[in-house]
Amino acid sequence: MVVGEVATETEVLVIGGGPGGYVAAIRAAQLGKDVTLVEKDRLGGVCLNVGCIPSKALIDAAKAYHRLAREAERGIVVEGARLDFGRLQGWKQSVVQRLTSGVEQLLKGNGVTVVKGRATFTGPNQVRVENPGGGNEVYRFKHCIVATGSRPVELPGFGFDGVRILDSSDALALDHLPLRLVVIGGGYIGLELGTAFAKLGSAVTVLELADQLLPGTDPELVQVVARRLRQLGVKVHTGVRVLGWEEEPGGEGVRVVFRPEPRGEGAAGAGARGSAGSSGSEEQAVAADAVLVSVGRRPNTDSLGLELAGVQLDERGRVRVDAQLRTSQRNIFAIGDIVPGPMLAHKASREGIVAAEVIAGLPAAADYVAVPAPVFTDPEIATVGLSEAEARQQGYDPVVGRFPYAANGRALTLGERDGFVKVVADRETGVVLGAGIVGPEASDLIAELALAVEMGATLQDLALTIHAHPTLSEAVMEAAEAGLGHAIHVLGKR
Repeated sequence: MVVGEVATETEVLVIGGGPGGYVAAIRAAQLGKDVTLVEKDRLGGVCLNVGCIPSKALIDAAKAYHRLAREAERGIVVEGARLDFGRLQGWKQSVVQRLTSGVEQLLKGNGVTVVKGRATFTGPNQVRVENPGGGNEVYRFKHCIVATGSRPVELPGFGFDGVRILDSSDALALDHLPLRLVVIGGGYIGLELGTAFAKLGSAVTVLELADQLLPGTDPELVQVVARRLRQLGVKVHTGVRVLGWEEEPGGEGVRVVFRPEPRGEGAAGAGARGSAGSSGSEEQAVAADAVLVSVGRRPNTDSLGLELAGVQLDERGRVRVDAQLRTSQRNIFAIGDIVPGPMLAHKASREGIVAAEVIAGLPAAADYVAVPAPVFTDPEIATVGLSEAEARQQGYDPVVGRFPYAANGRALTLGERDGFVKVVADRETGVVLGAGIVGPEASDLIAELALAVEMGATLQDLALTIHAHPTLSEAVMEAAEAGLGHAIHVLGKR
């Protein structure tokens, strides 16, 4: 610290105001701590401002717009429907504003001091905050929770310019609908946004390096989404490497160049390699007005001065933490996207609560047994716990119960028949190990199965729980019954 520089004292300093940081700040304040939260940009972080919330608003609006063309079969004829993209973006932003304003009020109501600026560690108990106006303030803390989130990975040769080459935030902020959109990366961000733009009218092409879309997800679930993408007219190339891009003659758009990536024999999976016409090793090109690059995210741990605080990172730039989310410097905690584990807002929020409670002396610890992972594709995918393959790898003898949406009365009344519920349990004990759902409202239905995994419920527990009729949740009960060998509404093996 510079001689003569006065430091502001605070009991708990939280760096980052996203779903992990603001939740941690509120919980610490509830537990009687003096809390200061430092946020360099907007409260709510990526999730509320340029991620989870605006993307789901766009996805739902696209779903409603696209569905208009399908309503005729149910006797609803809509003529003259048109898309006002500017108005859609305005509505989306109003949703974001409502939520971020709510976060601000919650922090204020819980007595959290909010400071605007960029925080940098200058030691294990101190940070310097550079204010937007250029001034500096010093804060000394007893405990610190670092929740600085992540940012998109930039693909070499595809530097983000916000016009032609977009990251997910750029795509959500467009003031016009691109006629042709190339999505590089077939993970959850690329498929969610790609599907939404396809429903709004863009011609979409997806390029994915892996041999299946949504790498790491149960191929059985992914197949349903891959089939729907084809129905939407989305062209999918898996097992391909993107080489670069060039401007089209006349400068109207760009051409993205790619080629099939050599693989070993038998490497094809869901959304199989070359599914949109890739062959051999010849280079191909696809034209686009905009290119969305969504090949992953990296933790925001650089430029924080963590080394000056004695905080250790792993080989991927993530902060090393123990079960209580303490770093190598025991008074500093780290949560969310900057620590190992899935980059999910709800995981960050839970970790924020854990860190705050540990600081307050409560017996809390992080538990990753039942972290639900939703993907807002069409149809939705949601998973929790172990997949069938993972259960087998861990030495279990898994029994699997499946129930199709096509046999669920509520799904048929919604005009949705694609997808199924899949429950994985230990054959010997019947304990539910995990589940996967692909179909409408999967993101909500997975909550029951997350609770089942968390509490150690059995297939019989799920099957004996009476579910309301007619609802989509009955598919969970019937999948459990199928796993027990006595499903009612599907024929079992004889």
